[in-house]
Amino acid sequence: MSEKDKFLGEFEQMTMLALLHLENEAYGAAIRQLLAEQVDRNVAIGALYSTLERLERKGMVESRLGEATAQRGGRAKRYFKVTAQGHNALKRARQAMDTLWHGLSIRHALSQEV
Repeated sequence: MSEKDKFLGEFEQMTMLALLHLENEAYGAAIRQLLAEQVDRNVAIGALYSTLERLERKGMVESRLGEATAQRGGRAKRYFKVTAQGHNALKRARQAMDTLWHGLSIRHALSQEV
């Protein structure tokens, strides 16, 4: 794993957390809907799949194809889940942010002019 792959970006974290929330129903449209409803983030399906494929290459998520359905024109849904490596990366990311936020009040941190 390269140095860059050790860290998760904000959208990668959101995507992986969405997978955890959706459990066995984590496929493209459901992930997009959850992100739109929970964090008011409208995501293009292409951007979402690019992120999921990158996370899969990093070993953070894995995917499987479901059954083909007539509703989808004979196409199968691709379901995603977070791997053990992905869980560890999310924990590290949360710990890093908690460490950086420690001792700062939100009011103090956000009131500082840049």
